[in-house]
Amino acid sequence: MLRLVGLSIWRQSLSQWSWRSFLITIVIGQSVTPLLGLLVWSAALPGDSQVSTYYVALLAVQLMTASYEHHTLSNGIYDGTLARALVQPQPVVIDVIGSNLGLRIWHLIFGLPLIAIAAVVAGAQIDVYEGMLALPAVVIAGALRFVFTYLLALSALWTERAHGVVGLGETLIFLLGGTAAPLGYLPEPFRSVGQALPFWSMLGLPAEIAAGTIHGAALSQAYAVQLGWLVVLTALAAVIWRVGLRRFAAVGA
Repeated sequence: MLRLVGLSIWRQSLSQWSWRSFLITIVIGQSVTPLLGLLVWSAALPGDSQVSTYYVALLAVQLMTASYEHHTLSNGIYDGTLARALVQPQPVVIDVIGSNLGLRIWHLIFGLPLIAIAAVVAGAQIDVYEGMLALPAVVIAGALRFVFTYLLALSALWTERAHGVVGLGETLIFLLGGTAAPLGYLPEPFRSVGQALPFWSMLGLPAEIAAGTIHGAALSQAYAVQLGWLVVLTALAAVIWRVGLRRFAAVGA
């Protein structure tokens, strides 16, 4: 399975390179909201280096976890190419994962200069130790966001408005995931509720770890919440896939 995923990543990333100008466009699009958050909160809390560090880290996390299954999966359901994928001697999700990770690699490559410029201009100060602690959270956040988007994209098996469903999910990530406002600056009970929901685990949590605002027992608890949501959403996605596949029908050669 790992070899199949690796081959899919290689194949998909080479294919994606052919439309690199579009890749640069979507990287810029993914960077807008973290950069706007950086500008707004830096103005609201001038001199707070932790806010600057948080939003620069959030920019990096956003680029490393961005998911587009409403295009790669949902469009395949709509145009019938899912039928071809179903008869291949590998799980359908392999190529979906390959496309996802290929896009994230290009996002990071094209986004690195933007991250570096933002860090210098904002005066972000990411400690190496805190950055290392954040890496596992970034990996889990990437898996969690993929599964969440994949789950919403499966709505294409029932409706022609899967793009709108995924768009609603992205809005929730923006509002409750730590982009609109860092959860650490929210009063109780909004902070606790936000941290218990999956959206913060997909985006804001790794950025807060990198910014040094989560330590000790709170760090272990945060990882537990991330892993718990990953198990729940993965199980739900597996069930929805099995149920939805019974409804799928493709017409044509």
